[in-house]
Amino acid sequence: MQYNNLTGTIPPDFGNLEHLTKMYLFNNQLSGSIPSEIGNLKSLVKLGIHKNNLSGSIPTSLGDLTNLTLLYLFENKLSGVIPKEIGNLKSLVDLELSENHLNGSIPTSLGDLSNLEQLYLRDNQLSGSIPQEMENLMKLTVLQLDTNNFSGYLPQNLCGGGYLENFTAHNNHLIGSIPKSLKTCKSLVRVHLEGNQLTGNISEDFGAYPNLRFIDLSHNNLHGEISHLWGQCPQLATLRIAGNNLTGSIPPEISHATQIHELDLSSNCLVGVIPKDFGRLTSLVNLKLSGNQLWGPIPSEFGSLNDTEYLDLSTNKFNESIPGSLGDLLKLNYLNLSNNKFSQEIPFQLGKLVHLSRLDLSHNSLEGKIPSEMSSMQSLEQLNLSRNNLRGLIPTTFDKMRGLSDIDISYNQLQGPIPNNEAFQNARMEGNNGLCGNVAGLKPCNHSVEHKRTSKKVFLIIFPILGALLLAFLSFSLIDRRRRSRKKKSQEIEQSDMHESFFSICNFDGRKMYGEILKATNGFDAVHCIGKGGQGSVYKAKLPSDSIVAVKKFHQTLDGEEASRKEFFNEIRALTEIRHRNIVKFLGFCSSSHHSFLVYEYLEKGNLAAILSNEHEAKQLDWSTRVRIVKGVAHALCYMHHDCSPPIVHRDIKSSNILLNCDHEPCVSDFGTAKLLNPDSSNWTALAGTFGYVAPELAYTMKVTEKCDVYSFGVLALEVIMGKQLGDIVSSFSFPSTTYANILLKDVLDQRLPPPTPQLQDELITIARLSIACRHSHPQSRPTMHKVSQVLSFPTASSDRGSDYITLEQLITI
Repeated sequence: MQYNNLTGTIPPDFGNLEHLTKMYLFNNQLSGSIPSEIGNLKSLVKLGIHKNNLSGSIPTSLGDLTNLTLLYLFENKLSGVIPKEIGNLKSLVDLELSENHLNGSIPTSLGDLSNLEQLYLRDNQLSGSIPQEMENLMKLTVLQLDTNNFSGYLPQNLCGGGYLENFTAHNNHLIGSIPKSLKTCKSLVRVHLEGNQLTGNISEDFGAYPNLRFIDLSHNNLHGEISHLWGQCPQLATLRIAGNNLTGSIPPEISHATQIHELDLSSNCLVGVIPKDFGRLTSLVNLKLSGNQLWGPIPSEFGSLNDTEYLDLSTNKFNESIPGSLGDLLKLNYLNLSNNKFSQEIPFQLGKLVHLSRLDLSHNSLEGKIPSEMSSMQSLEQLNLSRNNLRGLIPTTFDKMRGLSDIDISYNQLQGPIPNNEAFQNARMEGNNGLCGNVAGLKPCNHSVEHKRTSKKVFLIIFPILGALLLAFLSFSLIDRRRRSRKKKSQEIEQSDMHESFFSICNFDGRKMYGEILKATNGFDAVHCIGKGGQGSVYKAKLPSDSIVAVKKFHQTLDGEEASRKEFFNEIRALTEIRHRNIVKFLGFCSSSHHSFLVYEYLEKGNLAAILSNEHEAKQLDWSTRVRIVKGVAHALCYMHHDCSPPIVHRDIKSSNILLNCDHEPCVSDFGTAKLLNPDSSNWTALAGTFGYVAPELAYTMKVTEKCDVYSFGVLALEVIMGKQLGDIVSSFSFPSTTYANILLKDVLDQRLPPPTPQLQDELITIARLSIACRHSHPQSRPTMHKVSQVLSFPTASSDRGSDYITLEQLITI
């Protein structure tokens, strides 16, 4: 009876079903307590009553279900202690009690569950020490104890069986050393121990791990030097050891772990230089080394870190100049080099960082002028250049940096007028005696009285001469006017286009690219059109540089001109705010009286809807590729909803708006209907989206939330694994809907592909379950895209979280 809208309590009469082997009531809205009569179900093997609103304590009678292998009570409102009688369930393999309000300590009897493989106790109010008896769980693969109030020491032999893969104990009050067994625990994949008071020598507590992908040891009291063995973890993607007492230098051997995406060694006592070998970490996205005692220059090899988005080297002792090679990190959106000893000028190459949203170069010894090239940073929101020795005028091109919201240029030696930019009206500018402007704290930019008198004398002398020259010029103009009239008229359209706004957010010459696009498409000839939609047409343009771009040219109709331009600028506004590998890359736009178009990177494979509808091309999308497509779209939406400020809702997620590159990597496109959620607004709007993908609540309310995209994602995910839209699947079965319960998921998977492997089948089941949850009729019951992305990124070891199969009836029920 899972995945319904059942309310009320669990009937005690269920205790009479003495031959029942499985009871699944999860994902409903059941309330009240768990009836003790369930303890009468001696044949029960699997009990899943998670994701409800159940309250009260866990009945001790559950300890009588000695055949139970799976017990899921997570995501309820259960309180009280964990009954010691649970230790009687000797057959139990999977016990999940997380996300409740349980208190008290872990009963030592849990150490008797010798067959237990997965134990989830996270997100409760459990306290006390973790019993030593937990070392007896030799088959344990997952142990999650995080986000409780545990104190005392961790048992030293938690990985005694050598199977532990996922171990989380973060956000507790644990003390003492890291368990010794972890050093030789080769099975480890994910480890969370941050936010405790653990002690010990980190160089002695960890070894080399062939499968480790994630480890976070931040904010403890660990000491010692960073081990070179981290470089012998070939799968390692995240290494966080921030906020400890680490000493010594950064070992260059870390660069051997070339899969690292995030490296956080901040807030320690590290010394020495950054190894040049760091240039090998080409997968690095986040690098945080702030709050140490590192010195020397930034290695020029940093220019090869092409995927880096976040770089924080602040509060160290770096010196010499800031290398211009940092301008090659084109994906950077955060750069903090403050509180160091950098000298010389700000490199003009930083102007190439068009995606940068925050730049902090404060508290250094930088000198010279502020480079005018920095005005190309059209994504920049926060700029801090304070406490340096900068001189000269602030570039007038800063007038056009409309994205700036927070500026600090205080305590330099700048002079002249401040830019005519709203952000400079509230900027911190004290300590610059030469600045002027109509802002509180600055002197006005008026000339002195003496200067006015001198100017008046000069004016009286020069004016008659200028007047005579002007008359001569006008006479010549009148004679020549007719001759030039025709030529001017013939070039009028071209000149108006060229002089009206073309703004490029990439490293392109805007006007040059405008002309190249018109030439490449032969003035937007239909032969170059590769797609049409309600807003406009898309053209393929091959530029002289041999690069290929996609150009979305908006329709210009008299009746809908205002709405069309609103969609045009809405798409620009959304796309300049976001940067993600699974969102189509925005290159620039043109807005003129004759053309309004957007320029994107060209994605070779086209849109997902067209591929799925083509018999041959659909077969090229094997099951692993389809899983990757679903994950990519989920990650993009997670980024838009949770990492953008304000959050961005796409409002038209569908297969035709998912583009694929040559490696079938997905990119979300078409942001014409996207909405930036204003936290100070009700976010009511007109209906947008495509029939079949639109959330049902939009039929009676126009309030936009992230849950609208969640619903559309659920529809899209099903379409990807079924190979066709949900309505087409249903219509292909001629029998009544009551028999849909007999049609299994495997029967409706895309039959053009061979059956998936067991591992891929698990992932497809996970996607199907998520799709069902995403399409819940109540928006508040749908998961967030952060949760969806998290589940897809780190699926559980077993797909059986409450059901052996999924039916078509479950898939189509909304």
